[in-house]
Amino acid sequence: MDEKRRAGLAKMNEVYAWDMPNIEGDPFFDLTVEHLFGAIWTRPGLSMRDKRLMTLSVVTALGLQDLAEVQVNAAMENDELTEDELKEMAVFLTHYVGFPLGSGLNGVVGRVAAKRRKAAEKGSGVDKKANVNDAVRMHTGKDLGDA
Repeated sequence: MDEKRRAGLAKMNEVYAWDMPNIEGDPFFDLTVEHLFGAIWTRPGLSMRDKRLMTLSVVTALGLQDLAEVQVNAAMENDELTEDELKEMAVFLTHYVGFPLGSGLNGVVGRVAAKRRKAAEKGSGVDKKANVNDAVRMHTGKDLGDA
């Protein structure tokens, strides 16, 4: 694996707080790892929290609850935003993107927080492999083992 890809994959795993393996032979994955994470998320000038706030705002405005769920979980796992801050963000954004989209983010925050509390009660923590598999399935339609 070349340095550009290694750096991109490391940043992707940092951003999402998961353990994404290197997936070979998928041009979309290549672009995501090498450009989005290797060149864009690694740029200086904005903190990870700043980038997360912008990303969450955009995916909320677009009504992409599946991506919002990935971002909310990562923000909580990386201690960038609390559940209360995320719910406040939903209230704030509702006044710019409308009630259906803002309440969608609020629902995502509630679901992610409940899932995280349930895992904590079991003492199991976040299932990083399940999170990765959900993301791979969302983008490829395949399970991680099939990708």
